[in-house]
Amino acid sequence: MEEFVHSVLLLLVLLNPFLLIVYLIDIVKKKTKHLFVRILFRAGVISFVAFSCFAILGDSIFSSVFNAQMASFQIFGGVVFLLTGIQFVFKGNASIESLRGESKHIAGAIAMPIFIGPGTISYSVIIGERLDKPMALLAIATAILLCISIIILLKLVHDRIQTKKEELIEQYIDIAGRVIALLLGTVSIELIMSGLTFWLKNS
Repeated sequence: MEEFVHSVLLLLVLLNPFLLIVYLIDIVKKKTKHLFVRILFRAGVISFVAFSCFAILGDSIFSSVFNAQMASFQIFGGVVFLLTGIQFVFKGNASIESLRGESKHIAGAIAMPIFIGPGTISYSVIIGERLDKPMALLAIATAILLCISIIILLKLVHDRIQTKKEELIEQYIDIAGRVIALLLGTVSIELIMSGLTFWLKNS
């Protein structure tokens, strides 16, 4: 049970709902509560399916299905996050909206790359190795549900105070978003370097 709780908490930390709310702020502003919840749950289902596949198949999914190494995925994921971070630093929240594309694809675009990233996928593989498969799937589902619940709560708080503190919220989101983008860029470089190091050692 201790390993289960540890797995849930660490995956929740990697998902980081407090960071995600910054990246979803344009949707938070534009969508009603009910539509926002539906979009989030769709993204959660997509993420659960993806994480479950990696938890069940492990890192062999890269070698057997894609004929590639986990390091290649880390490098590519790092590049994607680096580009996202750079755009956010210079363009702010507008960059995330442009990266997600058409509104009809919002759920899928939230799932990838906002929910589904190199860190969360890598840890899904680890969860699948540490726990038996049913418990691993339950741990993943629990972490995603907790993350979605926290984001929905933050949406409710935002809607309640937006009219009174709109300018203050805008300043906070802009500053927090750019700071988080700098941290995201740093993590992206670390992912790229880790992938390269692993690839060089095993080549």
